[in-house]
Amino acid sequence: MTTMTETSARFREFKMPDVGEGLTEAEILKWYVQPGDTVTDGQVVCEVETAKAAVELPIPFDGVVHELRFPEGTTVDVGQVIIAVDVVPGGGEAAAEPVAPAVAEPEPAAEPEAPKGRQPVLVGYGVAESSTKRRARKGTEPPAAAAAAIQGELNGHTTTAVPAATVVPESRPLAKPPVRKLAKDLGIDLATVTPTGPGGIITREDVHAAAAPVPAPAAAPAAPAVAPEAVAVPVAAAPVPGARETRMPVKGVRKAIAQAMVGSAFTAPHVTEFVTVDVTRTMKLVAELKEDKDMAGVRVNPLLIIAKALLVAIKRNPEVNAAWDEANQEIVQKHYVNLGIAAATPRGLIVPNIKDAHDKTLPQLAAALGELVTTAREGKTSPAAMAGGTVTITNVGVFGVDTGTPILNPGESAILAVGAIKLQPWVHKGKVKPRQVTTLALSFDHRLVDGELGSRVLADVAAILEQPKRLITWA
Repeated sequence: MTTMTETSARFREFKMPDVGEGLTEAEILKWYVQPGDTVTDGQVVCEVETAKAAVELPIPFDGVVHELRFPEGTTVDVGQVIIAVDVVPGGGEAAAEPVAPAVAEPEPAAEPEAPKGRQPVLVGYGVAESSTKRRARKGTEPPAAAAAAIQGELNGHTTTAVPAATVVPESRPLAKPPVRKLAKDLGIDLATVTPTGPGGIITREDVHAAAAPVPAPAAAPAAPAVAPEAVAVPVAAAPVPGARETRMPVKGVRKAIAQAMVGSAFTAPHVTEFVTVDVTRTMKLVAELKEDKDMAGVRVNPLLIIAKALLVAIKRNPEVNAAWDEANQEIVQKHYVNLGIAAATPRGLIVPNIKDAHDKTLPQLAAALGELVTTAREGKTSPAAMAGGTVTITNVGVFGVDTGTPILNPGESAILAVGAIKLQPWVHKGKVKPRQVTTLALSFDHRLVDGELGSRVLADVAAILEQPKRLITWA
């Protein structure tokens, strides 16, 4: 399967690929090329945002950009053509002429067999054309070649002829299924929409334009309300001066976060336990490690020791590192730890994870943490980096917050929230002294983790942070 379609001897098209895990759409954040620019195989042409991350798309052939099909800020379905490239620059009129479909005796065009499911692919290297068979439409045959070409485009493949039983009647507006659904959701009659797409096809933008309010007398009925989730236009850069409200479309990472949190909160029965602990010795250890030559070149901070403490606690209580398989009614015990670190980014909260964190030494763990945070802040975290987590840490202390009741990352058994580390009065060796103190909160899935197991894990983390020398004996 390929993401490029040869439309003529001269032009080739590049489709929005499935950048991983069966995602169905992506928003074009930025174009790096413009019509007339020369592109080479493997060159990044745009950046898109999926429900999981921002991803750069390389084009898999050489040529000169002929057309950008969508502007920045547009949400595009996987499989739609986003850019056309002239692969034979200066090829002359003969090369520029599109290949006309045959109009001689029509022969039934076999519908491509639906694949078993969307296959995740490498960025820019392919996407399944369709995961479902399309039902044959009843109607009369439209004027030969033009209707055949349009119907082939709608079905996601090229045909040389279209049988009368599968074509769209001239009276029916031309639009792809996602556009038809959008129009239905917005209450728009496609027959009233002016098409602007190639061959008279109605696009998403056409539907949104039809749904936009039109100035009318006060007595005129208002235009149908647009559901925020259905809007596919870019968010305004700044609120309108004097406006009392600003509405923003729910899409991309924010939409994925909302769906994941609702699913987790109402699927896994959450329990949260808290403990306040003296971490003065941990802070001293952090200061010593910063001067250690073995830790040169890596970032050392309290989160590093907390992450190591949690990994040791999981090693001592392996039953906490599991997942609930609802379909098979099984508890899946994980013999590895992919440690998630919640990271706040300009596009929202994401949770990339350190693969096989349980096998890493302290310097290796520090290096992995540094790379994870840097990549997240730059907005370059890949979907693969956020998949497969088993346990997560969220550091709310960086915002000066004492603690919280974190919601589990879907598919995981536990999440540890770390509060702000503050100088507080504390009873130490029988006397009240100023000590570095923090509060930890552990949320866990009560289907998997009983109160006793959850308490042991939290107590072990606290004990290590209070006496970090335990890392040597417990690790």
